Amino acid sequence: MALVLLGINHNTANVSLREQVAFPPEKMADAMQRVTALEHVREAVIVSTCNRTELYVDVDLGGPAAIGPLSADGVSPNPDNGVDPARLQFEQQKLLNWLSQYHGVDVGELSTCSYFHWRDDVIRHLMRVACGLDSMVLGEPQILGQIKSAYAVAKELGVAKAELSRAFQEAFTIAKEVRTDTAIGENPVSVAYAAVTLAEQIFSDLGSLHALLIGAGHTIELVARHLTDRGVRSIVVANRTLQNAVTLGEKFGARGVLLSDIPEELERADIVVSSTNSQLPLLGKGAVERAIKKRRHKPMLLVDLAVPRDIEPEVGQISDAYLYSVDDIRDVIEDNVKSRTLAAEQASAIIERGVEEYLRQLRALSAVATLRAFREKADQTRQLELEKALKALEKGMPAEQVLEALARSITNKLIHAPSVQMKKASAEGREDLVRLTQELFELGE
Repeated sequence: MALVLLGINHNTANVSLREQVAFPPEKMADAMQRVTALEHVREAVIVSTCNRTELYVDVDLGGPAAIGPLSADGVSPNPDNGVDPARLQFEQQKLLNWLSQYHGVDVGELSTCSYFHWRDDVIRHLMRVACGLDSMVLGEPQILGQIKSAYAVAKELGVAKAELSRAFQEAFTIAKEVRTDTAIGENPVSVAYAAVTLAEQIFSDLGSLHALLIGAGHTIELVARHLTDRGVRSIVVANRTLQNAVTLGEKFGARGVLLSDIPEELERADIVVSSTNSQLPLLGKGAVERAIKKRRHKPMLLVDLAVPRDIEPEVGQISDAYLYSVDDIRDVIEDNVKSRTLAAEQASAIIERGVEEYLRQLRALSAVATLRAFREKADQTRQLELEKALKALEKGMPAEQVLEALARSITNKLIHAPSVQMKKASAEGREDLVRLTQELFELGE
């Protein structure tokens, strides 16, 4: 087995490409099952958020998989590790082709915007993502819940088994340690927080403004909380399901409406923040133009936190309509994460210890089969010699003589093969094997 990762994120691709390869929740189960149907793929977990799409896969490389990273070009730097570099590149291309075909995106474009990791680099990357160190917003906590949700779906489908379960559980443990032992989560910083900070930079008095929030998920809830904390009292939540909008609105004294009510609410909105799972835009240029006209060109801030985007990019061409996507608020976010730099360094140290512990466990597990075979062989020898001893006793041979022969025979048979191999290794100058035997059996010099 070998863990591999193919991914695209906010550092490698713009929002236009990321939204094309995003997996909506209703397609996640189908996608995971299709990935595991590929040749050599044994397990899979797909993580898909606004800022990333990542395929975590356990593949059968047809031999023992060594523990080691890939070089920048995807080739293992160690030619003696038992894994053919060409085979790894084959697996990388296979996943690229699958992602390309599934979403109908040019494979060449994906190739230039993707990254590929193997073994310990996979677990290191997963831990960094889970801790929020690889997020657009450094240390943001939402990503951990999203990863847990993706893993839970894969687990329920039966496509995340021993190898990926071990990797994800270790990542969750490290993420918890980072949150507990560092200040990475202090000073609220998130995409939602950045959106509200942006509003503060544009409007002098948030308390007098009207906000329209589209969606009823966790991100919109955070936006509502931050707006409320800054004195905004007039908030409307629009959602496809009215009850969800009403339920969220009740937490913040807001009103809940349907998506079909957006045109009417839009003309009163000074701030519009949208974050849904819609595969098509919910707000077009025409609707915003009509609202701006009715507002007599009073400025409107629109922040689109969704991938795929909820608001048509052409809205940004309208006078008095200020549209920002998740990529546009990067500068706002960077200003808010400076205080987390030291915490990130501390988190990185914790992650490296976590990676070492994970690899240590893998090495220990790799010895289990050998130890089991060794014990079984010793037990077979014991059983065979015991049967001989019992037969000798039945024939009336003295017990002391039988026990001495039993002990001598078991000893000779257990040390015969190691002795032969030791002599051979010594003759060939393989002193490392001799020293290892001394260590294994505590023989000293």
